[in-house]
Amino acid sequence: MKLLKPLALAAALLVSTWAVADINVGVTVSATGPAASLGIPEKNTIALMPKTIGGQKINYIVLDDASDTTAAVSNTRKLITENKVDIILGSTITPNSLAMIDVVAEAKTPMISMAASARIVEPMDDKKAWVFKTPQNDIMMSNAIVEHMAANGVKTVAFIGFSDAYGEGWFQEFSKAAAAKNLQLVGNERYTRTDTSVTGQTLKLMAAKPDAVLVAGSGTPAALPQKSLKERGYTGKMYQTHGVANADFLRVGGKDVEGTLLPAGPVLVADQLPANHPVKKAALAYIASYEAAHGKGSVSTFGAHAWDAGLLMTAAIPVALKKAQPGTAEFRAALREALEQVKGMPGAHGIFSMSKTDHLGLDQNARVMVKIENGTWKYTP
Repeated sequence: MKLLKPLALAAALLVSTWAVADINVGVTVSATGPAASLGIPEKNTIALMPKTIGGQKINYIVLDDASDTTAAVSNTRKLITENKVDIILGSTITPNSLAMIDVVAEAKTPMISMAASARIVEPMDDKKAWVFKTPQNDIMMSNAIVEHMAANGVKTVAFIGFSDAYGEGWFQEFSKAAAAKNLQLVGNERYTRTDTSVTGQTLKLMAAKPDAVLVAGSGTPAALPQKSLKERGYTGKMYQTHGVANADFLRVGGKDVEGTLLPAGPVLVADQLPANHPVKKAALAYIASYEAAHGKGSVSTFGAHAWDAGLLMTAAIPVALKKAQPGTAEFRAALREALEQVKGMPGAHGIFSMSKTDHLGLDQNARVMVKIENGTWKYTP
């Protein structure tokens, strides 16, 4: 009996140790490089996330992939093999996130991307079953643009986008949406995120004489085609994607982006939304948290994608903890399953309702049309 008591005490202490095991969260964002204006607010947002969830301490390991696909893959492998993370958040941009899918699927580690392309989670298969994302899909935003164009007399439109997965994904979805509204595509040009001139592409766009031009870029590099068109006297309507919804784009674009129209997450104009908008309360909560740390007017939609990733993780972890302990394959599998069960969760960008076949889970409340007026964003119902 005397021996059994110490053994029982040791067992109890061991169980207690297991119960308070830390949860390791691996993060890779593009805090430097061409996508830095997106990645920096995401990195800042990670610092605002809860340090304890479900009674478990959360350790965030944050790495910079410098907007580089190879670095994003390397970071992901390191986080999984060396840091033994239970979940991956990232990356910032589509090419990086697509490249990470094989790594997380092989390791059976859930990942929540902060990049936009629908191809990150569609079509669903055994690999993408481990991947979720928070930004709105290209087709959702393409439809918003096309609906606005059709309602405002646009008949012909030219396209210029990044020469990578982001630009190609946008062209595929936008061209389908445009055809459905009988809009004629009269130009299709590409450029890289690091280009400093798009003169050749601009001349071709000008020659096509479109009623409107859509630039499918993200961050500050998306301003380049628009500035080039403005320099050459283009006076038609200008549209951008939700990839430019931050203050850095306004700063770099300056007067050349005045009047630009784009779809965006509601967080961009949360204070202008009707009181009954279903996302307003959650969006304002994120803005208050971010601006308390970084100053008034510092918030961006990209940081909000990270915030929503954190909210999804926070909702899923307590559910997963009922099935397994952190640091195990069973916990990672339970966490993936719990993410699929998130229903009706208000985020900064929309209401998330996941399923086995839908790893985004947003509806049309996740988009609004916005116009750049006097160097700021104006909600355009």
